[in-house]
Parts: sequence; C-alpha cells; structure tokens
Amino acid sequence: MRLHMNGTEKKGMSPLVTIFLTVFVDLIGFGIVLPLLPTYSKSFGASGFMVGIIMASYSAMQFLFAPVWGAWSDRVGRRPALLLSTGGAALSYGIFAFGSTLNGNMALMVILASRLIAGVCAANITVAQAYIADITPPEESGKRMGLIGMAFGLGFIIGPLIAVAGQMLMGQVGPGVFACTICAANFLFTWKNLPESWRPGLHPAAPRRSRYAGVRHVLGQPVIGFLVFIFFLATFGFTCFESNLAILVTENFHLSSRDSFRAGAVLFSFAGIMGASVQSPGIWKLLRKLGEPKLVALSLLLFAIGLAPMPWMHGSVPLTWGNLFSTSGGSWWTLLLMVTLVAIGSGMTRPPLFALIQRCAPANERGLTFGVAQSGASLARIVGPLFIGGLYDRHPAWPYLACAGLASATGLLAWTTLSRSTDIPATQTAATLS
Repeated sequence: MRLHMNGTEKKGMSPLVTIFLTVFVDLIGFGIVLPLLPTYSKSFGASGFMVGIIMASYSAMQFLFAPVWGAWSDRVGRRPALLLSTGGAALSYGIFAFGSTLNGNMALMVILASRLIAGVCAANITVAQAYIADITPPEESGKRMGLIGMAFGLGFIIGPLIAVAGQMLMGQVGPGVFACTICAANFLFTWKNLPESWRPGLHPAAPRRSRYAGVRHVLGQPVIGFLVFIFFLATFGFTCFESNLAILVTENFHLSSRDSFRAGAVLFSFAGIMGASVQSPGIWKLLRKLGEPKLVALSLLLFAIGLAPMPWMHGSVPLTWGNLFSTSGGSWWTLLLMVTLVAIGSGMTRPPLFALIQRCAPANERGLTFGVAQSGASLARIVGPLFIGGLYDRHPAWPYLACAGLASATGLLAWTTLSRSTDIPATQTAATLS
C-alpha cells in the first residue's frame, strides 16, 4: 500500500494495522494500572471516598476533554492528536510509577495527578475511531470499528498479566514503569508508522465551537443524538456489571478475599476474551444480513438476558479448574454462560453503533461527533457505579433487573426507531489513503 504523508510518498504497513496496534498497546498500559488503583490507594492510607475519587478521575477528565480532542483533530488532523495523547499517556504512567515510591498523602496526590493527566490525554479511542472512519468505505465500517472492541478486550487481558510480572520483578513501582515504557514505545511506533488520514485544508472547515456548543450541536442532530444516547445506556449497563460483579460473586458464593480476587480475575479475563472473540468475520456477515439497527437491538437483548439472572446464582466453592469439572462446579458454569452473553452483547453493540455514526456524521465533524459519544460513555462510567451501589444496598437483584430492563427497552426502541429512520444515509464517501 502506498501512503502519503506531508506531501511525500511512503511505503509502510497498512494504516488500519497501525491504528489497531496503537490503540491496543495504549490499552495494555491502561490495563496494567487500572486493576491496581484500589489496592495501591488503600496501601497509602486512602479512605473509601478517596479511592472513589482516584478511580473516577480518569473518566471525569475524559468526559470533559473527549469532545475537545475530537474537534481539535478535525482542525489539525488525526496524527498530531494521537501523538500528543499517546505521549501524554506515557507521561501519566511515569508519574504513577513515581507516586508508587512515595508514602501517605503525597503518594495519593501524585497518583491522583497521574490519573487526571491520563484522563485528559485519553483521546486515543475518539481519534482512532475518526481515523478508521476517514479510511473506511461505509460498507466496511462495522467490521473495522470492531477492531477497537478487539483492542479493548485484548488490552484488558494482557495488561493485568504484565502488571503481575512487573510487581514480581520490580516491586510496587514495577507496573507503572512497565506501563510508561510500553506507552513510550507506542509513541515512537506511532510517530514512525502512522500517516495522516485527514487533511483539513482539503475539506471545508467545521465551525469553531466551544465545548458546550459542540456537544449541543452533535446532540441536536436527531439520529446522532439518539445513537449517542444508546451508547450511553449500553456503557452504563456494562459499567454496572463490571463494578459490582466481584461483590455479588463474593457474597453469593461465600468466598474469602483471596478467592474473591481470583474469581474476579478469571471472570473479567473470560469476559475480555469473549468480547474480543465476537469481533470475528462471522459477526460481520451477520451485520450485513441483519443491518446495523437490528444488530444493535440483538446485542442489547443478549446483554439483558445474561444480566438479569445473575443475582440468583449461588454456590459454596471457590472458582478453580478442579471445581469447574466437578459436580459442585455447575453454578460456576451457569455464571460463565451468563457472563458470556453479557460480554458478547456488549462487544456486539459498539461496532454497528459507530458504523451508523460514521454514516450520519459530516466528514469534517467526525472527530467532534465521536468525541461526544465517548464523552457520554465516560459519563456513564461515572454515574453507573453510584447508581448500582445505591440500589444494591436496597436489594442485590434490583440493579441487575433495572439495567436488564433498560437494555431491553433500549434495544426495542433502537430496532423500531433506526429501522424506520429516513435520515441514515445508505452510503457516504469516505476519505481514503491511496
């Protein structure tokens, strides 16, 4: 493939492969640090409230800055935004590693600063989606948007394993050092291999808007606003699932803290594998057969079917390979089946949604539009744990039934509304690298 960058002709790997590797490696760094945050924060004397602040800070900054990064990439190009955000991620993990060497409140403040910077620089997903939209014809958009979901799943599988290796080799500072090194290498890889996909000077410039005006403009477009709303609710439901599953399993299966940690690691790794595997050619044959609106509805229905029964699953043995294949492992197999449905449903929702957004968004506003969608997802990751925590205290089944009901209703609404919409273009010219 011949690539053009800065007016010169250059041979290199496919830009699609490059953007996948860029997002994948960045998410490995994210997956290294995220599972350690509660443990590290507690070890430095953090209160439960402070742990919550540190955990929510990343999503809060992403909520505020994702539309800003997306709009900026519409004006200056995708490559500068990806380089700056990738370099910022490396810096944030370096600060995290430094904070791991400190003690008490100073350590907590430095770790909080690292998460704030990481959240501000979390433009990779937004700009990567805009990049893929730039180089993808509409009929291939669902398949290629699935690469982002695959990168998510694989990053969250590999990242925690590297974190364990980092702790074993270097102690508490190890995971931060490993994450910083990986993201710094990712910056160099992106700088060397990723060409520009969007040349603003060759297209009509989008009007400059404030963050608030940009969000209002995107949400004011009926179909795009509805798609962002669906993405918010889908992310909200999955966030409730991932934030509460370990607590539910610990209580329903009467696990010790050690067995609870192992069960959570196994279940979330399994969910990551299922979420990544759903991005297969067979799924995209199904996409072409059903169409995006029906596939969105089907994915949300599968999610609801998997989520609703979980509070009624009980057992009395830890999750081990031996117990899985014994008569006492039946409850775990049932739970794994439900986790499979949740992971597959969640993994299937994102690609057709963003394929529809690509088709509906003006080419010179793709970055802004994807940024607003990701901002909505960040908001869901902030309010989701608060919602499920309050309902769970009243009755463990309530949050699961509420999220399953929301997912089912949203799926039916998506099916009926999007299938009948006359505002979704059948085709749209995509900018390509030739």
